[in-house]
Amino acid sequence: MAEPSYPIEGQIVLLAGTQASVPLDQLPDLLGRVQTYLRANRATYDREYERISGPRETDYVCAESGHWDSIGTELGLSDREQDAVRRAHVAQFERDGRRLDRAEEFEATLEVRDVLAVTAER
Repeated sequence: MAEPSYPIEGQIVLLAGTQASVPLDQLPDLLGRVQTYLRANRATYDREYERISGPRETDYVCAESGHWDSIGTELGLSDREQDAVRRAHVAQFERDGRRLDRAEEFEATLEVRDVLAVTAER
């Protein structure tokens, strides 16, 4: 079985799709499209934003609040699609914060930043 093309765990994908009312069979492709966009803009993200290294070869880009709106517009995502992708990235960030015993720090980051999970380049 092929690895997913995005750094979001399966359980989180299911939860995000359900909470945002996006059909679960569409969410993997949607997350893949967004990940392709994030990777294509990796140099800009690395230059302009703080990055947090996470587990499982995932990096988190800490962008300005509202950045998901820009991505949604750029990719032509519906409000529900954008919400599902944002929820998935946030939930993965929160889970990884607990894994790294940095939950409080990660929660504080979410209060002021949009967080984007990007497959790490190591």
